[in-house]
Amino acid sequence: MLDIKLIRTNPDLVRENIKKKFQDQKLPLVDEVLALDKEFREAHTRADYLRSQRNSISKSIGALMGQGKRDEAEAAKQQVNDMADEMARLAVREDELAAEIKKRMLVIPNIIDESVPIGRDDSENVEVERFGEPLVPDFEIPYHVDIMERFHGIDLDAARKTSGNGFYYLCGDIALLQSAILAYARDFMVDRGFTYYIPPFMIRSGVVDGVMSFTEMEGMMYKIEGEDLYLIGTSEHSMIGKFIDTFLEESELPQTLTSYSPCFRKEVGAHGIEERGVYRIHQFEKQEMIVVCKPEESMDWFFKLLHNTVDFFRTLDIPVRSLECCSGDLADLKVKSMDVEAWSPRQKKYFEVGSCSNLGDAQARRLGIRVKNKETGNYFPHTLNNTVVAPPRMLIAFLENNLRADGSVAIPAALRPYFRNKTEIR
Repeated sequence: MLDIKLIRTNPDLVRENIKKKFQDQKLPLVDEVLALDKEFREAHTRADYLRSQRNSISKSIGALMGQGKRDEAEAAKQQVNDMADEMARLAVREDELAAEIKKRMLVIPNIIDESVPIGRDDSENVEVERFGEPLVPDFEIPYHVDIMERFHGIDLDAARKTSGNGFYYLCGDIALLQSAILAYARDFMVDRGFTYYIPPFMIRSGVVDGVMSFTEMEGMMYKIEGEDLYLIGTSEHSMIGKFIDTFLEESELPQTLTSYSPCFRKEVGAHGIEERGVYRIHQFEKQEMIVVCKPEESMDWFFKLLHNTVDFFRTLDIPVRSLECCSGDLADLKVKSMDVEAWSPRQKKYFEVGSCSNLGDAQARRLGIRVKNKETGNYFPHTLNNTVVAPPRMLIAFLENNLRADGSVAIPAALRPYFRNKTEIR
């Protein structure tokens, strides 16, 4: 959510930013906010004036009564009562106007960073850098479900019976592999100075509104019937929500956190065979990293978080690339975002396995997260998040890139201590 002062002082910047995101339907919101804000400030000014006058007149009533000016005193009392009635009406109107302003402010997108490329959708995202050699072996790479089934590691049919499409049972070495990857990801981030968390897996609507846009919520979140609770789509939601309505000491920054959680999402139906299986599902597990920091440090942290994921995947012998998300592909709260994509030898292309995002102070404004500073005044911190690893989608990249010609799967050295010291799966 933007600072209302920015819309007051530089509405053209806000309009231009909306155009850069190809959301021209939102342009009228700027003028609506300006008009509502003008009425709100006028009502507030009028209420302040009435309050001052009422206090002054109230003090004179006693003096008038003491002077025997009963009629004047009664008139003054009536004037005070009329002022009180008007102030009550103004208070109601201020609340109505504040709600209408907030409703529109929540929809106006955050100001994107100058470095973000302009484009309509993810087809115009820009490759930045590759890490590792994207090789295609001289033997056929089977479909990822077939690889898992070869090791008796997945049961989709049973999951369809218990839960429907978009669910799975993992078992045996494949289930152990997923657990090993998550445990390794946890320690990887702890070794880099992050504090480990297991957060709540459900959050209230007030937190949902604070961490994401309404459009994202409608497309992702599962609502618990009869409760003001939603299943989280990522642990970032709980972890940023942890700071709701708090004042942080500046000495406590940066907050560097890494969290594990299951994630629940309303994924739209798969498109093509490669997005079936365990690629696009309703439930998965993820290790996340979250940072709350000073505004001037957020871009440095952005690239640190990005390279944490790159480094993690490279220790598992998976080639990856970073991809700059264009303006039209950015969620409304994001200032800048880069995807990490893993190489698929089977498809001979990269596919998304994580996303690194800088949200500026948008989440902090929505959730009321502030930092104390006696010299310069309190301020809103910046928040960032990035995926460390999200199996089972990551399992696709792992199995394809570590598959051998004889059908076995090599276990990289970094993962072996978490996988019963085994060097391979056969």
